[in-house]
Amino acid sequence: MHRFWLITGALAGLIAVGLSAWAAHGLPARLEPARMAAVQNALTMQGWHALALLIAGLMAERGRHLAHFAAATFLAGMILFCGAVWLSALSGQSLGPIAPSGGMLLMLGWALLALAAARR
Repeated sequence: MHRFWLITGALAGLIAVGLSAWAAHGLPARLEPARMAAVQNALTMQGWHALALLIAGLMAERGRHLAHFAAATFLAGMILFCGAVWLSALSGQSLGPIAPSGGMLLMLGWALLALAAARR
C-alpha cells in the first residue's frame, strides 16, 4: 500500500507542475488578480501535499501504520481543498464548506504524520 502513496504523491507533484505552467502562461490574461491568487494558493497546497504524500509513503514503508491514515487524509484534503479552490477560481461557483473541510483534512494529515513519527 505504501507504493500507492508514493505513486500518488509523485503524480500529484507532476500535476501541480503542469498546472503551474498553465497558470503562469494561460490563466493570467483570463483571471482577475484575486482569482489568480486563489489558483496560486491551490497550487502551493498541492505541491506541499504531494511531498507530504511521499513522506507518508516512505514512513508507511518503514512500518509506521498511522502514516497510511495521514496519506489518506492528505489525498482527500488535496482533492477537496484544491478542487474547490480551482472550481471557484475558474467558474466563480462556491462549493460552500468543501474547501475548509479539505483544509481541515490536510491539517489532520499533518497531525497523524507527527503521531506516526513519534510512535514506534
